[in-house]
This record gives sequence, C-alpha cells and structure tokens, in this order.
Amino acid sequence: MKLNDIDRGKEFDFGRTSDNYAKFRDIYPQSMYDELVRLGVGKSGQEILDLGSGTAILPINTHNTGAHFTATDISENQIKFGRQAALERGFTDISFKVCSAEDTGFEDNSFDVVTAVQCFHYFDANKAAREIKRILKPNGLFCKIFMDWLPFEDEVIGEMEALVLKYNPEWSGAGFRKFEYTFPKWAENRFELEAARSFDETIEFSKEAWIKRILTCRGVGASLSNQRVREFENEYRELLKKYDEPLALKHQIHIEVYKSS
Repeated sequence: MKLNDIDRGKEFDFGRTSDNYAKFRDIYPQSMYDELVRLGVGKSGQEILDLGSGTAILPINTHNTGAHFTATDISENQIKFGRQAALERGFTDISFKVCSAEDTGFEDNSFDVVTAVQCFHYFDANKAAREIKRILKPNGLFCKIFMDWLPFEDEVIGEMEALVLKYNPEWSGAGFRKFEYTFPKWAENRFELEAARSFDETIEFSKEAWIKRILTCRGVGASLSNQRVREFENEYRELLKKYDEPLALKHQIHIEVYKSS
C-alpha cells in the first residue's frame, strides 16, 4: 500500500508482520472494550462488521458479548492469521473476508454496527464513509477507534520513536499529541455524532512484548527490509536494558460513535 500523506508515499504492508501482529498486537485494555459496550457496540444479536480488522483482535476480544462479527481486511495474510487466531480460541462463528473498506461487496443494510480500529486513516475517508452508510441498517452505528502512545509524556516511547526515525526517516507516525475532537467532513450529511470519548491508560508490557509490538509498526516491520528489521531489533534491545520490567507506557484511547442519518 502507498498513500501520499503517509510516510511520504513509502510503501508498507502489514501482511509482512502478520505472525507477530497476531501474537503481540492484542494490546487494548479491558477499559476500552467496556466503554464500547456502554456505547452500544457489542450487544447480543448485533451483526457487526469490523473493517481493517487485521488479525481480528476486536472480534476475538468482544466475542463474549453475543454479537456476531465479520472481520475484513485488504491483506489476505492478515485475514489468514486472524482466522487461525480465532480457531485457536475455539471461535468458529467469526466470519472473515478479504476486501477493502471502500468496496466490501456486502448487501445494503447488512449490519447493525460497523467498527474501524486503528485503521480509518488508511482508508479513502469519503469512499469508506459512503460504503459504511450503505451497508449499515437504518439507524445503524459506525464506531471509529484508535489508541496512540504519548511520546511527549513517556520517555520510553520518545526514545523508541527516535530510533524508528533513525532507521526509517520517512515514517510519519511519530509525534502524536493528545487528540482534540472536531466533527469530520466525511461524516457530514451521512452520520450524526452519538458519542466521542477520550481517556488515558497506562498499559504494561514485558520488554519482549513491547519489542515485538514495535516490530509490527508501520515504520519497522511493515516497511523495512528483513535485515534492517533485525538491526533495529538488536539496537532496541540494547536501548531497553536500562529500564525495569514491566514497562508501564502511557497511551490515549479515543472512541467516536456515529449514527447513520
């Protein structure tokens, strides 16, 4: 995938990271899933489509709500590993499909809820919003979620970003500042805002889990050569030796819920 406004147009492919992604990107805290349920996402009997699902982290972790999930992603490898992860947990009722967010191929009015976790910025926003509105049932919900680390509030994260930029100067994923919500243009004349929630969480990682999580980063495993990834990993292991375990790292979670108008 190449996008002009991301990494200066440098190509990236999360499918290259799928093995680590399935094992080490299950990082969202229970507070996020609890908030989704409070906002009406994950009710028993709901048909939920998870766009850009990667290795199906959201469907797997909200499976116990009684909703039925369909996980989609543009990467065949991500879907392969997501299906495998679901089966390993005995979740045989999650559906999977390889497709883009802009052209899912589903029928009109198919879903009660559509979710997009950590991925909407990779979509063509207007085309994806049009497709989401088409496949949602009347008064259906679209839930957009992201979680970002806070480099200006956490020394470990700031050092990590500096190292990623050393290996990949084109990476545009550094320097996140706390999010302030404004109603987006893609939602105009399509959706009404139901809720916008932001909250901070400190999330604990072992050093190994954090290293592997960073290897799935767009600026590392999804774009660097295998040799450069190994070099990055070795240098980062050395850098982390000065810190105690577990690493307690600061993040912000933001959830937006829209109703189809």
